[in-house]
Amino acid sequence: MLRNERGFTLIEIIAVLVILGILAAVAVPKYIDMLEQSRVSAAQGAIAEIKARASGFYSNKLLVNSAVPLAADVLTSVQGAMALGNDFGGSAAASGSDITITIGTVKGTALTSAVVGTWVFPTAP
Repeated sequence: MLRNERGFTLIEIIAVLVILGILAAVAVPKYIDMLEQSRVSAAQGAIAEIKARASGFYSNKLLVNSAVPLAADVLTSVQGAMALGNDFGGSAAASGSDITITIGTVKGTALTSAVVGTWVFPTAP
């Protein structure tokens, strides 16, 4: 009875392994690129969140104090918001009256190139 049952030949198994190797050689770099793109997107989202917090701080101080807050106060609030749950590593620095926000790491992994955004200090019309 066992003579009629056949398994895969060595050639067939090698052919399947070669095909899987080729697919892996193509898929792994694409996967790594997608990971980097997702980290960049996450950093851009973090910068947008920090800019929104800076705008919220600015408008809150403007409404409460009825005076324009100093750029240094907004910078201090942005630096406090930089933690964002310790998922992002970066810095915020004054650039004239504007604030430059730089994110260099996401979840402890360094980005190929840092993502930079600028919060522009509002001016009176």
